[in-house]
Amino acid sequence: MNRGAFALITTPMQVKLLDLQAQYLTLKNEIRQAIDDLCDAQAFIMGPAVLRFEENLAAYCGVKHAIGVSSGTDALLALLMAMDIKPGDEVICPAFTFFATAGSIARLGAVPVFADIDPRTFNIDPADIQRKLTGRTKAIMPVHLFGQIADMPAIHEVAAPAGIVVIEDAAQAIGAKQNGRPACSIGAAGCLSFYPGKNLGGFGDSGAICTNDDALAQQCRLVREHGSSDRYFHKLVGGNFRIDALQAAVLDVKLRHLDAWHTARRTNAAIYDSLFAGTRVVTPHIEKGNESIFNQYVIRVPNRDAVREHLNSQKIGSAVYYPLCLHQQDCFSYLKGKAGDLPQSEQAAREVLALPVYPELPPEQIQFVAEQVLAAVGD
Repeated sequence: MNRGAFALITTPMQVKLLDLQAQYLTLKNEIRQAIDDLCDAQAFIMGPAVLRFEENLAAYCGVKHAIGVSSGTDALLALLMAMDIKPGDEVICPAFTFFATAGSIARLGAVPVFADIDPRTFNIDPADIQRKLTGRTKAIMPVHLFGQIADMPAIHEVAAPAGIVVIEDAAQAIGAKQNGRPACSIGAAGCLSFYPGKNLGGFGDSGAICTNDDALAQQCRLVREHGSSDRYFHKLVGGNFRIDALQAAVLDVKLRHLDAWHTARRTNAAIYDSLFAGTRVVTPHIEKGNESIFNQYVIRVPNRDAVREHLNSQKIGSAVYYPLCLHQQDCFSYLKGKAGDLPQSEQAAREVLALPVYPELPPEQIQFVAEQVLAAVGD
């Protein structure tokens, strides 16, 4: 083990996968003041708090428009509705991702077409996207998994000649960059999740759609409020996808601290990288030109389940993202997916393990986690 300046830790310690209380305590006064201001104004649906957050979020993501919505899942759904994705349309997406990516496609009667991943980055493989194109393909939805942007130049090379729109599922990647460009500014639009465990997390569910397309932004705003821009007059059938003003107020406070949290996560990831160097643990591969925000620090180990069991015994939090690929889920059995269809995705599902990496994580806890991983893996 490459411990560098670290001495072997002999005293066991409990390590949480994520400690939201540690973050909250540093912001408690700011957040309470924002909530109090909102309560005093009694402006809970849309209003100034939402507009202010949307403006700040758009600036942060380098786009003209940010449309706050009720969750990351609803961001995907509302965007697909605004883009008029219809039953029978095909949307290419990865199978190694959270369910919402494909679930939002299927809810509209469209067909999720699953592509395999790059085994180094866990992001969708542009070459497999090319193989999955048909005359029914209407969109490509890459996911910027674990905080690293997918290979967007290569994806655009596939999409552009066919006139296919590219949608960024950036639920795990707010603030990530590729060649200096932020997530959500590289495709036609991008979707964000502010689930509490995300790098920018609310006090419940919320999300956003980001785009530079004026017409698309207006359509998304219509969709999120029952297709209405003038109360009781409806131009289309939308839904109730509004972001709560409470969430917007809290998120606006947190947004000011987000870059510092990204930096802390990168620092923690670098410590892990050093400690795992020269061992059997495969650490995250960050492509040249990419800046990851390490929404998760995900390693690969051949005996993943045994490693996780050992970490549990040592009271160390860890998680498996994701144990069963989407093409193998029961709800998508009608698509006739089977084991072996996407070998890289399926192997990743057997080997990945996310370790604690949150900004407030002390270095000695990072070291203890690494030591226990290596004790289970063998270095």
